Amino acid sequence: MHSSNHIKFTDDTTVVGLINKDESAYREEVRELVSWCKVNNLYLNVDKTKEMVVDFRRARRDHSPLSINGSSVEIVKNIKFLSVHIAENLTWTLNTSSITKRAQQHLYFLRKLREAHLPSPILTTFYRGTVESILSSCIITWFGNCTAFDRKTLQRIVRTAEKIIGVSLPSITNIYITRCIQKATNIVKDPTHPSHELFVHPFAIWKKAALVPPASHRDADEKCPRHTSLPAHFHSHYVNPTMIKIQS
Repeated sequence: MHSSNHIKFTDDTTVVGLINKDESAYREEVRELVSWCKVNNLYLNVDKTKEMVVDFRRARRDHSPLSINGSSVEIVKNIKFLSVHIAENLTWTLNTSSITKRAQQHLYFLRKLREAHLPSPILTTFYRGTVESILSSCIITWFGNCTAFDRKTLQRIVRTAEKIIGVSLPSITNIYITRCIQKATNIVKDPTHPSHELFVHPFAIWKKAALVPPASHRDADEKCPRHTSLPAHFHSHYVNPTMIKIQS
């Protein structure tokens, strides 16, 4: 991984910077992005560009905001990135609340279908396409770090759907485990994947993988990344990039 990267997803762009004391490379990457937008006739919407800083260092300091076209980029405490809510303290309660609210809205329609006396297979198909798809969106990214309370909140959605349909459904934990296994299998089959060696040569995990300790132990480990920053979205001729700045 370079000191900063462009990660493009449909019409969104993210700038990621891994920083160790010196932020010059990260800020230079942002300037290059601004120049690239001008050359390609794209308007960079600074008002919709956000930056989020995640900093677990003991000696916290004020972070000077990015400047784009003479305007400062707003620093926020959380950001929505590809439908996932990321908080500056790397907890997932906000994301869980958002997912729960969306899933509960679809349970209303599931109840209406049951009232119409549709058979269980059709109700199950509807559940998996509307409710389960929301619960499992990007699940391998966030579920492993959810609190027990957040997991119970998500599981209640599944239990409610089971009562409505009248059949047993996969638990949220089983869905997470299944998705992780599928992802790992795909990585093993793809020798071009950056993490391929970690699965083919498992002992390399201890040498190469960035294992993040629990929050209570982060301060004691000075090799753990301390600081992350983000801004958000691209829309055809209007560009709102996401900046991710990681400082160790």
